[in-house]
Amino acid sequence: MSKLMIALFAAAGLGFAGSAAAQVTSPPMNSPMNATTPMSKDGHATAKLNADAQYKLDKEACQSLSGNAKDICMAEAKGKDHIANAEADAAYENTPKARADARVAHAQAIYDVAFEKCDDLAGNPKDVCVKEAKAELVKGKANAKVDRVVADTRADAAAKQTDARKEAAVDKRDADYKVAIEKCDALAGPSKDSCIGNAKTQFGKS
Repeated sequence: MSKLMIALFAAAGLGFAGSAAAQVTSPPMNSPMNATTPMSKDGHATAKLNADAQYKLDKEACQSLSGNAKDICMAEAKGKDHIANAEADAAYENTPKARADARVAHAQAIYDVAFEKCDDLAGNPKDVCVKEAKAELVKGKANAKVDRVVADTRADAAAKQTDARKEAAVDKRDADYKVAIEKCDALAGPSKDSCIGNAKTQFGKS
């Protein structure tokens, strides 16, 4: 995992730190979408209103910035808003699908911020950064799919879990392979050929 993605996942909370915009992070254990008791209708409406109000504040905080810093700030604001709304829906609907959708919202928000941060780079480092961000998005969606199937209580849940894990493993491996190949583009000649060959061997590509 890149230093960029590690930093995103390690960031604490969703609030502001000084004058900087809030960081989008993976869902905390006390997230509303992890609650066992469904959220009330009124609670759901309030959560939605609070999310909208916070989004307006976050957007306003971005106006003092410019260039890519502003783009990153806006991506963080939008990501927080999407997460808050998805979590409210998950807590209210209290279904495996709604909770999986909330996890996908987290993964998408983290990707959107990471993608914007890649614009501060150039050449192969930027290409690698984008591939790593996309790989994390693929993994996040794959994990959300597995979590949804695991939560399924129907008789065929075990079989579905196995199939979901197999599909997730393939998706994750393919995503990591694309990152490895992208890194090889920084090389040339025999070194590049060796890098590509090693990547193919490592990830079972012909």
